[in-house]
Amino acid sequence: QVQLVESGGGLVQAGGSLRLSCAASGRTFSSYAMGWFRQAPGKEREFVAAISWSGDNTYYADSVKGRFTISRDNAKNTVYLRMNSLKPEDTAVYYCAADQDPDMYARSWYLWDYWGKGTLVTVSS
Repeated sequence: QVQLVESGGGLVQAGGSLRLSCAASGRTFSSYAMGWFRQAPGKEREFVAAISWSGDNTYYADSVKGRFTISRDNAKNTVYLRMNSLKPEDTAVYYCAADQDPDMYARSWYLWDYWGKGTLVTVSS
């Protein structure tokens, strides 16, 4: 069992930056793939980024490629999402996800095993 707690959300102006963190419990964190998803009001949860257990492989949605960076620190059981050049359309609740597949990168949210409760990111224009 893995428990995930996100933090770092908030209100930022367009063009600004935020760094989200996701702290995971459990000794097996380092063997799990980790991902970030987001859900805007009235929309389906969508894939943002994923990172393999080692950090060697990263995957991004086209909409965030070049602006967002996913990383992880296995010693701290934490995964990060650095978000630069934020746009109003990035406004959403951001969720951290974990999967027992060490190189999971599925875009479909329902394929992932564990979820946090989310953190709200609001980008004002």
